Amino acid sequence: MTIDPSKGIAGLKGALRYVRAYRDRTFVVKLGGDVLRDADALDGVTAQLALLASLGIRLVVVHGGGPQVSALLRRTGEEPVMVAGRRVTDAAALEAVKMVVAGQLNVDLLAALREHRVQAVGLSGVDADLISAVRRPPVSVTDDAGATRTVDFGEVGDVVHVDVRVLQTLLEGRFVPVVASLAGDEDGNVFNVNADTVAESLAVALGAMKLIYLTGAPGVLRDREDPATLVTFADPDDLAGLMASGALAGGMRPKVEACLRAAAGGVERTHIIDGRAPDALLLEVFTGAGCGTMIVGRKEKATYIGVDLAD
Repeated sequence: MTIDPSKGIAGLKGALRYVRAYRDRTFVVKLGGDVLRDADALDGVTAQLALLASLGIRLVVVHGGGPQVSALLRRTGEEPVMVAGRRVTDAAALEAVKMVVAGQLNVDLLAALREHRVQAVGLSGVDADLISAVRRPPVSVTDDAGATRTVDFGEVGDVVHVDVRVLQTLLEGRFVPVVASLAGDEDGNVFNVNADTVAESLAVALGAMKLIYLTGAPGVLRDREDPATLVTFADPDDLAGLMASGALAGGMRPKVEACLRAAAGGVERTHIIDGRAPDALLLEVFTGAGCGTMIVGRKEKATYIGVDLAD
């Protein structure tokens, strides 16, 4: 097969306007557990992150590890409990989150980034008072079956304050912070916090240009069983009907909710894409067509529709 070098040059030229727009701006990228447990996907994602960093984009990486935490709990005889895409965290589950998310997965992700010559620093929300939280009280939740009930999520924290000074220090030094989804309070308690919420909170506090969720799904689907029903672009009004219909269930619900809050909090563009697909991150960032779902606020939607720089 003959390779046409002119196509590569054309691609570089086409990406130039994006590179100019993104230089020295902050992207918050959240990696889900489905990406972290796939060695090939993780290698591909970290290579793409390395490229973004080399172009002068300031990256903050947030990760969860839900499948890995559930696997550890099952090995120890505990059955994980999830309600509306969020984990009920008893004492055993909290210990599993500490060991798996803030331990093994954080280190493995740092090692994968190092292989691609990215100087990354591992943190959790407990470090340097990065994320302060309070224990969530029992709350009324509508589950995926449509039933409303009161749920005590246990040792789960609701974010009350974010202090990004440690992140700013690292970003100024061109390091990539890698944040595990734990938070603390002033009494020394540690809480499990949904990683989607952590990413959203950091993106808003940093004034990030983009919040990107790399998941095990192609994006928001109108029919969860049909990838052809991908929603490529949406605002809060578009998503209200999907919420009401029950199309957004499981782990997709907290992601969409986090995107909507981030958009309302000033993040310009939010994205949900399949992190396992080859070069998905680069396609979403550097091409107009993209490859997943972009969610924006109403004001940003008007701006997006009216300009040529669509991503």
